[in-house]
Amino acid sequence: MEKAHGTGQALGRRAVLRSSLAVAGAAALPPLAAAAPAQALSGRPSADWGVQAGDVTTSSGLVWVRSDRRARMVVETSATESFRTVHRWTGPLVGPETDFTGRTALRGLPPGEEIHYRVLLADPDDPRRTGRPVYGTFRTAPALRKDVRFVWSGDLAGQGWGINPDRGGYRIFEQMRRLDPDFFLCSGDNIYADNPIAPSVVLPDGSTWRNVTTEEKSKVAETLAEFRGAFRYNLLDANLRRFNAQVPAIVQWDDHEVHNNWYPGQILDDARYAEKRVDVLSARSLRAFTEYFPVSTHRPDADGRVYRVLRHGPLLDVFVLDMRTYRNANSPGRQPDDTQGILGARQLRWLKRQLSRSRAVWKVIAADMPLGLVVTDGPVNFEAVAQGDPGAPLGRELQIAELLRHIKHRRITGTVWLTADVHYTSAQHYDPARAAFKDFAPFWEFVSGPLNAGGFPAVKLDGTFGPEQPFVRAPATANVPPGQGSQFFGEVAIDAEGGELTVRLRDEDGATLFTKVLQPGRVGQ
Repeated sequence: MEKAHGTGQALGRRAVLRSSLAVAGAAALPPLAAAAPAQALSGRPSADWGVQAGDVTTSSGLVWVRSDRRARMVVETSATESFRTVHRWTGPLVGPETDFTGRTALRGLPPGEEIHYRVLLADPDDPRRTGRPVYGTFRTAPALRKDVRFVWSGDLAGQGWGINPDRGGYRIFEQMRRLDPDFFLCSGDNIYADNPIAPSVVLPDGSTWRNVTTEEKSKVAETLAEFRGAFRYNLLDANLRRFNAQVPAIVQWDDHEVHNNWYPGQILDDARYAEKRVDVLSARSLRAFTEYFPVSTHRPDADGRVYRVLRHGPLLDVFVLDMRTYRNANSPGRQPDDTQGILGARQLRWLKRQLSRSRAVWKVIAADMPLGLVVTDGPVNFEAVAQGDPGAPLGRELQIAELLRHIKHRRITGTVWLTADVHYTSAQHYDPARAAFKDFAPFWEFVSGPLNAGGFPAVKLDGTFGPEQPFVRAPATANVPPGQGSQFFGEVAIDAEGGELTVRLRDEDGATLFTKVLQPGRVGQ
């Protein structure tokens, strides 16, 4: 029987969002959305872009806000939504150097508890002058065994399909919010910096798709201001703001945060761009990415990396990969020796080390690209891991083979791969009995998405790691717009009592399309 996870708290969590929903309508704009901060009317600072929480652990979390002008960020937390007793956290002074965004780290929080928070923005010259508080909630990770539920997907506002007020904006976020998950894993392509948003698109049946538009999204993103505007665009949707205020996020990035299929050192052959150097564009995008999400890039090795592990109590560790920043150039992928691969040597060593140290029952490997699905980049090159040759590992497959061999020989149990990228949903089971490379234990990979982007037909499987696909749901034609059975998300539920992990692949309306229950304590499934 399905457990009603968090239902006792759901009403309270929804009630505390009252200030976050002051702007009515699914795709209503923040009142100052069209005004630059310098043009804002005089008065108290305002946080019309909502709040977000992210990278939540048993004792900490990050809270994000954006002001309409210079302001001091202040966060107050409470065990109840009445806020009768509060703990105050003084955050940064936000200004133009961060596009008026700020993050405040909350530490020393109680494990496994509902945290009610509100963000105040204070006039830096008169701290008594504060704007209207904006409310949010999140649950800290449990210290003891407790049911876990989270959702994942990726790919937002792609192929020119933006916020359509006629269909209620980004409707999928409301479906995910209603499940009251502990967190949301966003598997990349949070924006489409290379896909402008036009005011309207004529559909094949002659009808018109309407988009909310902004100046920054009228062209490809090249400047820092344009990348910031691309991230800010999605926050015009009230469904997403409501979701952000209730569900903390674990966010990773992929290609469309910069440019389709990019890799380090690439020089673009794209007439739309005056700046052709991908390294310049990716640095600007990464800065905007870290400004617009509650994600910390401060690591012990101080290299500003996005890859990290989030520990969610004794049942779950989430290993967040970066399969973009350290990859080699896209190629036919037939080289017999490839130490850089798609992860880079340093990230691979880190992942092997952290998987070996993990004591969690389940180790979710959050990959922004699938393993055995053949994703092409032009007529001869390949974008992901697989390159269509079903034989022994070559190219980027060598690095994945090394990782899978490590998992088997170290007898690391409970690994599950979650990904997005291909704009459909599917389940793949990998088994050495079917594979050319056999030195690994069986495992599952689940694909979901897009959130609000074009749907695309399924791609081929590569036999190197022996994938079998018991489920796939994909459009028959390319770039099917949202609202035509082309949008998907996934849900993962872990039962505290028995430890089983259940994956459900769902459509935009929340209907379950496929279910798989995995048993704990096994090297392979």
